[in-house]
Amino acid sequence: MSASSTLTLYSIVIPARDEQDSLPHTLTDIFETFSRGEVPHEIVVVDDGSRDRTWEVLQELKLRIPTLAPVQNPGPHGFGRAVLYGLNHMRGDACAIMMADASDSPADAVRYWRLLNEGWECVFGSRFIKGGEVIDYPRVKLFVNRLANFLVRIGFNIPLNDTTNAFKAYRRTVIDGCRPLMAPHFNLTVELPLKAIVRGYRWTVIPISWRNRKYGEAKLKIKEMGSRYFFICAYVWLEKYFSRGDYRRN
Repeated sequence: MSASSTLTLYSIVIPARDEQDSLPHTLTDIFETFSRGEVPHEIVVVDDGSRDRTWEVLQELKLRIPTLAPVQNPGPHGFGRAVLYGLNHMRGDACAIMMADASDSPADAVRYWRLLNEGWECVFGSRFIKGGEVIDYPRVKLFVNRLANFLVRIGFNIPLNDTTNAFKAYRRTVIDGCRPLMAPHFNLTVELPLKAIVRGYRWTVIPISWRNRKYGEAKLKIKEMGSRYFFICAYVWLEKYFSRGDYRRN
């Protein structure tokens, strides 16, 4: 792998809608883990139209977490739109997308950072390879997850078996190279990695852990997302097989 420029700032982008109870633990854990690991970072939390005290909680947390940089998405709202808003406002030359509910491990995010600095342009985590772990995953969602990821893996002929998981890391050059990003909802979680792969960026996979949320309600609604996932996968699939490389990195 050819040497790449040294990274200077790691932006953690977290979409948050009605997450007043989850954010204190999530953000404190990220800050403390990154500080121990001496990772230069900012935590960009996007309040995506919350109706609870999410914004007030973020202002309180900002007093004791100096790297916290909360922003408010004025709308329209949606998971993908909130992530994109955060990506547009981040200052880092690399980023990771994490969830507000503490389901993602900050220690895994530090491992992502180390690998990006080794020259990888994308680092993808998988909960379903040796060393990976899932804790309290709802059975129905687990079945749907494994089926969807199997179809993506076969359709794109890639070894990645956890494409739908949002928790991934990218150099800024990859984010910019995957624009325009179209998915307004959770289907952004497949648009970003699939575009990065199809467009020729260097990527690797490591095992990660995931645990179910303790507070609040999951925002992903399976019935609402099926056709949206299909649309984005079909869109990127067409690019892979029919664009004749027009969108591949230089």
